[in-house]
Amino acid sequence: MRSLSFLLLAGLAALAAPAAAQAPTTLGSFEKWGAFSYQEQGKTVCYLAAQASESKGGPPKRGEVFLMVTHRPAQKAVDVVSFVAGYDLKANSEAEATVGGQVFKLFTKGDRAWAPDEKTDKALVQALVKGATLAVKAAPARGPESTDSFSLNGFGKAHQAISQACSVK
Repeated sequence: MRSLSFLLLAGLAALAAPAAAQAPTTLGSFEKWGAFSYQEQGKTVCYLAAQASESKGGPPKRGEVFLMVTHRPAQKAVDVVSFVAGYDLKANSEAEATVGGQVFKLFTKGDRAWAPDEKTDKALVQALVKGATLAVKAAPARGPESTDSFSLNGFGKAHQAISQACSVK
């Protein structure tokens, strides 16, 4: 089951990556988190990802739910947090990520949500490194609100792995 999850994560990254990107290389698995890298137009991209450990609410037919953090050092984009809801989110809505008592607002588009700026990305990643669990609440285009929970066991080590692979300090 665990290796299947990582294959799903690799497949998700391949779908999200432009056609010029190569298949992801596994940097390691750390508890619930996988760390990966790939080449995109000759530049290294690194990311970590995990599936939600628990999902409540949302539409009845729902795809896989993931949280990812991506480094694209060539584009000076580091610690970019993204949430994949597994369904289309309500237009012009915000998702809410809560970790360690801190609440972070994420903007939504399609089936994804992101932090609105670099400062929020950095603060959210720091909270994820220190925290035990993350809960993300989001509203679908139709149906009840969802809450997805992620265990943060292994997040810090996965983050170290992608930072080292992409030479990010």
